[in-house]
Amino acid sequence: MLPADFVEIIRPGRLSYPEGLTLQEELVRGVQSGLRPEALLLLEHEAVITLGRGARPEHVLCGAAELAARGIALHESARGGDVTYHGPGQIVGYPVLDLSRRQRDLHAYIRMLEETLIQTVQELGIRAIRRSGMTGVWVPADGEGPSRKIAAIGVRVQRWVTSHGFALNVDVDLEAFRLIVPCGLHGEAVTSIAREKGQVPPIEEVQTLLEQSFEEVFQTRLRPGDTVPGSRNPP
Repeated sequence: MLPADFVEIIRPGRLSYPEGLTLQEELVRGVQSGLRPEALLLLEHEAVITLGRGARPEHVLCGAAELAARGIALHESARGGDVTYHGPGQIVGYPVLDLSRRQRDLHAYIRMLEETLIQTVQELGIRAIRRSGMTGVWVPADGEGPSRKIAAIGVRVQRWVTSHGFALNVDVDLEAFRLIVPCGLHGEAVTSIAREKGQVPPIEEVQTLLEQSFEEVFQTRLRPGDTVPGSRNPP
């Protein structure tokens, strides 16, 4: 087996959702076979609504014609959770980690993802919290209104190797979330780093902070990964 004291960081740029799935599958097979080290895949997706394993069709609030007119694809996903939106201006993270080398506890893993996101957002001066009984990260209620979801999480585990992961809203099109019931939560507000700060941070800056938080929370080192078959650009 390959050593587990580091995780490869792979940044393929902007991909369609099927391209991202293909890349994840390559990584999962490599980690399961012991032929690749663990990896953290960070990318942006072309506009897409994805349906998790727990998705209800009525949580997509518009028809196929309207989605096509807006240039938004629709895909089913093997991750957990309900309906969500991915698009440019959002950092999507797909950790491919072998939990058998770590803690075989899916709930602990999800809490670690939340902590990574909380630390990242707080480094930018935005307070972030968990909410009891829910998965994801929120900006707490304040004078601006109720709590607002800034990051979503939906994971899959196969033979203790993780895939799928999280989406952090940096400067994503928040209007697109009006087309769905995000994560199946009716009446929930969605926000972004740009909206909370009143300015658009460079996505590269947010990505760097995210990588640093990941290293701290998961007690590992990130190192540049090799080009993976199916990726559009080398890392």
